[in-house]
Amino acid sequence: MSLVTKSQAVDFVRTWQAAGEIVVFTNGCFDLLHRGHVDLLTAARSFGDHLVVGLNSDESVTRLKGVGRPVQSEEDRGIILSALAAVDLVVIFPEETPRELVRVLRPDVLVKGGDYQPENIVGAREVHSWGGRVEIVPFREGASTSELIRKIQSLDGRGKH
Repeated sequence: MSLVTKSQAVDFVRTWQAAGEIVVFTNGCFDLLHRGHVDLLTAARSFGDHLVVGLNSDESVTRLKGVGRPVQSEEDRGIILSALAAVDLVVIFPEETPRELVRVLRPDVLVKGGDYQPENIVGAREVHSWGGRVEIVPFREGASTSELIRKIQSLDGRGKH
């Protein structure tokens, strides 16, 4: 659908939930979109009717990942994510974690990729407090933005490693 503000996202989420539809939330930096991201987003969407993606702002990505990141601007990352069929809304947030966005949106399902325990996922306690659930999607081995960046940096002038 589109890249929206936090208040616009709240309006969409409340409308969907009032209609009895299940809203799913996931988040991340999504700097260089890769298969692992697509797998996560597709799986996340399967847990409900609508998928809202919280996207770390440029400043928060730099704080989390270091100088030189993000590779793409928040606007570019948001537009790319918005174009995916699995994604209904993308909301940029400036904090390192999506806790405040989760509190405001109140999704029915919170999805995270990786080897987390549900109690260690930011926002899980909040989602459980209003009767929602947390789902964990396993990471795809070898699918990582940092790994892609390393591969690109290792290319010689002829495009070979």
